[in-house]
Amino acid sequence: MEEGFFYVESLSPYVWRRYKVDKLYFEGKTKFQVVHCFYNNFLGKVLFLDHKIQSAEIDEFIYHEALVHPSLVTHPRPQKVVILGGGEGATLREVLRYQSVRQATMVDIDEELVAICQKYLPEWSAGAFDDPRSKLIITDARQFLERNEEKYDVIISDLTEPVSGGPSVYLFTKEFFELVKRRLTPEGVWVLQAGSADEKFSQFMSSLVKTLESVFPVVRPYWSFILSFSLPWGFICASLKPDPLSLSAEEIKDRLEARQVKGLRFYYPGLHHGLFALPRYLLENFKRGRLLTDDNPFIWTL
Repeated sequence: MEEGFFYVESLSPYVWRRYKVDKLYFEGKTKFQVVHCFYNNFLGKVLFLDHKIQSAEIDEFIYHEALVHPSLVTHPRPQKVVILGGGEGATLREVLRYQSVRQATMVDIDEELVAICQKYLPEWSAGAFDDPRSKLIITDARQFLERNEEKYDVIISDLTEPVSGGPSVYLFTKEFFELVKRRLTPEGVWVLQAGSADEKFSQFMSSLVKTLESVFPVVRPYWSFILSFSLPWGFICASLKPDPLSLSAEEIKDRLEARQVKGLRFYYPGLHHGLFALPRYLLENFKRGRLLTDDNPFIWTL
């Protein structure tokens, strides 16, 4: 790949996107995935993993605020948080906006990727790794939860989607969700990025909803449009007790103020309930989701 040339990404066998490489930062392969990082004059800095866009400077704040804040606001007293994945450090950045958080642990399997992101995308973490409340652990997310008996107020999944041979295949199954459930405090909240929420490719999100509903008493899917993905993107909040839809805008405002959350560019009290308002096609697709298990996981074949 050379500067001035175009990087090509396949959205499907019938749709491809081209990105002009205005400045190349990194091209290579870690132990776990292929990495491309470059600058595009429209999107700004961009990160691709296994030839799929993961994050772009123009709108990463939308993705990361949508992932983090509905769940941290929903928990009545978030103090201990663990992030699974999140190599760029932006999810950690958003968690640390909450002054109520005393411990934020980020678990990522790919140490090389974390180093690449800190070198070329430091704006994403914005010093989060230097915060005394943060801790970085390099290991597999499932092994971390299996070996660690600690309980957390909020567990956040910012993992790559399950592709054949990838590190995330068994991090989206009923068995894994049951493990997550055992690691939550009584009022614990679990949130995960759930892939595309468009009409054509929402089968992954639909299956996650079905699987989570077999494990958690409260399951609330939501979405937001992400420009750099060219798609509406899905998230799912699941909990043992708290319900994100039970909060009024005034209660959300009070919680954000009490926890001294500042600097948000996307999420605010009036938006909260709107994120959970889903289109009819998505609600219909949820009925066709399947139960994901270790014996029968979801694997993207695009």
